[in-house]
Amino acid sequence: MGKGFKWVLIIGGGLTIFVIASLIIIPFFVDINKYKPEIEKRVAEATGRPFTIGSDLDLSLFPFAGIKFSNLRLGNPQGFNEKEFVTIKDFEVRVKLIPLISKEVQVKRFIMNRPRIVLVKHKTGKTNWDFGKKPPGKVTPEPKSTPSGPAAGGLPIKKLDVGEFAITEGTLVYIDQTSGLRNEVSDFTLKLDDVSFDRPIKMSFSASFDKKPISLEGTIGPVGRDPARGTIPVDLSLKALDELEAVLKGQIVNPAGKLSFDIKIDVKEFSPRKLVEALGQDFPVATKDPKALNKVALSLGAKGGVTNISISGGSLVLDDSKLTFSAKAKEYTKPDIAFEFNLDEIDLDRYLPPASEEKKTPEASAPGSKKDKTDFAPLRRMVLDGRINIGKLKVNNLKTHDIVVKITGKRGIFNLKPAALKLYQGEVNLGSVFNVQKDVSKATINLETKNVQAGPLLKDMMDKDIIEGTASATVALRFTGDTPDAIKKTLNGKGQLLFDNGAIIGVDIPSMVRNVQSAFGYGEKVEQRPKTDFSELKVPFTIKNGLFNTPGSSMQSPLLRLLAAGKAHLVKETLDFRIEPKLVATIKGQGDADQHKGVLVPVLVTGTFSSPKFRPDLKAIAEEQLKKQVLESDEVKKLVNKEEVKQVEDKAKGLLKGILGQ
Repeated sequence: MGKGFKWVLIIGGGLTIFVIASLIIIPFFVDINKYKPEIEKRVAEATGRPFTIGSDLDLSLFPFAGIKFSNLRLGNPQGFNEKEFVTIKDFEVRVKLIPLISKEVQVKRFIMNRPRIVLVKHKTGKTNWDFGKKPPGKVTPEPKSTPSGPAAGGLPIKKLDVGEFAITEGTLVYIDQTSGLRNEVSDFTLKLDDVSFDRPIKMSFSASFDKKPISLEGTIGPVGRDPARGTIPVDLSLKALDELEAVLKGQIVNPAGKLSFDIKIDVKEFSPRKLVEALGQDFPVATKDPKALNKVALSLGAKGGVTNISISGGSLVLDDSKLTFSAKAKEYTKPDIAFEFNLDEIDLDRYLPPASEEKKTPEASAPGSKKDKTDFAPLRRMVLDGRINIGKLKVNNLKTHDIVVKITGKRGIFNLKPAALKLYQGEVNLGSVFNVQKDVSKATINLETKNVQAGPLLKDMMDKDIIEGTASATVALRFTGDTPDAIKKTLNGKGQLLFDNGAIIGVDIPSMVRNVQSAFGYGEKVEQRPKTDFSELKVPFTIKNGLFNTPGSSMQSPLLRLLAAGKAHLVKETLDFRIEPKLVATIKGQGDADQHKGVLVPVLVTGTFSSPKFRPDLKAIAEEQLKKQVLESDEVKKLVNKEEVKQVEDKAKGLLKGILGQ
């Protein structure tokens, strides 16, 4: 047994010495450069483009198998202006041979110096990175094989050690001839230290994007022997263009299988405007406030996988606003989403387009066009459960605060309830249902407001002084469609508006109904802006298919009570109202009695929403005076009977109608 084992050692040792000796001696006797033209020819035929290696090939086999060369060039196909697709100035790789027998990979050096890749999209749409497709024909699928052995499910090596890994001074150029775009990433350097299965891999990446610095540093791993199905820790820090700095930390599990992750993202405060400026580009968003979108910071934790994601501890800083948030989503094809947003304050007017761009209106679609048709299918699949809290909000110059919105949705029906906010010393409560189960959407809205100061609200929102007073309202509406025109045409509902202790600004209705000459501009001009004071203004209304109707609106003041009835066409935006005055007490009272004498004149309101017209109802005045002063006088009653008076009255009204044109 002893002699046998001794001979085995002698023979094994001899073979080892022979192999080592062969590996040392072979490169001295075999000229690999004799085969270089053949290698270049085969690569050129396979790629369909020129291929050359400028230097001799330097081959070594022991103790490291390695190859070294310079000036590799792979050209572009015909038709491209750029001559080279890929160039490499220097390349060297050296791998230890003996450990390969035990499935251990020990790389002494992997160096690539000054690689350059030029990606070109031709004017025709063809790209130089497209190496062509395989000829058509029946494709025979490869038989599935079941992996076996110790390497099943992992890499077919036991150990990996890389001493030096570096790609230095690289360049990547992208040219789009269809748009004239050209971007360049230069000074590309990637270094990996301490590469192994069992230890974190230190990574250092740096480059210049259009001469602006970018860097990525940190650690990845340990990756283990099966990185595609293992757990990979990640700790990376990104810096870009001297403006952006972000940190990503966490772990990625089973990236090639059922992927899952648990990471934390932290983007430090930066200026989007300065970031875009550093890229030499114009800022893509025009805002009313040129200082908006000048400060952003973000942090969040994300956990999930290919079918779900959960975001926690979210924090977003946008200029002077701070948002904290959390969210969950699952089943992305029929998303089930839950979220909660808490915003301290925001002025949305800062982020709206400038006034010159706001006025631009989109082109109208041709009749029967499907351009405006909304696809509600994604909403029908969605399940939603969210809550939004906003401390202060300004939009369209309207200021609100203490906003609470709860929204739920399922199977195409979305409920906004409760929704509450406070504004201008009052409060608003809103409940609504949005139904998209069919191709045309439907909605119902129930609104209740209490003690809102109408004057400041309308002044801020519309920059107009229309009415003053404390406003309350109850409104119930329903409509179909999702465009303003469709909503107006299908708007139905009812409600009541109530204003206390206020005034209608811009019109003096008491003067109109007391004195035709002065109120309607036939008398002397009054410099003071007219207004109509009231103790209560009540407007009950109904809406049917866009036609607003109020049969019995009323306004009360110390001396007068005004009754109004009429219609407003919301689609045509036209008015048709009649205001009827009624005396509450004597017309005398405030100031000079003679100043308030006159006939109580009904007022007709016509015109449009933007340009209403007021005129006295002269026909009603004439009929009333004819009846009181002539037909009902004692002298007439003595001369004629009631039937004759009626006949005279009808004829007189017809005559007045012809004269007055009313």
